[in-house]
Amino acid sequence: MSAVAPAAASVRFAHVNLVARDWERLAAFYERVFDCTRVPPERDLSGDWLGAGTGVPGARIRGIHLRLPTGCGQDAPGGPTLEIFSYHPELDPLPTAPNRPGWGHVAFAVDDVAAARQAVLDAGGRALGALISTEIEGAGAITFAYVADPEGNVIELQRWTGEH
Repeated sequence: MSAVAPAAASVRFAHVNLVARDWERLAAFYERVFDCTRVPPERDLSGDWLGAGTGVPGARIRGIHLRLPTGCGQDAPGGPTLEIFSYHPELDPLPTAPNRPGWGHVAFAVDDVAAARQAVLDAGGRALGALISTEIEGAGAITFAYVADPEGNVIELQRWTGEH
């Protein structure tokens, strides 16, 4: 099997978009619980160009980018972001389910999974499963928990030890 050449001479991960019912509330959750930081400016986008580009006629997007904590100097410019936008018009949300086809969850590596899980719950999120610790052959030991943010988006909290 041969590798496919990237579309550009250089490829780097830029951001993941999360469509929110209330972008300000959800951004505050990720800032408070996961130490994400705002990357100005706030966006308030609309116009024929946006509808044509997104395929959503009459689209209006409002929101912000949040710098993700990478452990590599959180304030370093150009690092990956979580883009939290609210759309108008918006569609009804689907029920939360870790096994829904498509993008499944965002994962945060944390020092203490139980404490991070409680912080999510205290900030208006909810538990989706139990706190689990197990050994994965060839990879090491993992402690993890699946939770949801206040709008039902799935988050995995994890801590690896050993080979990983």
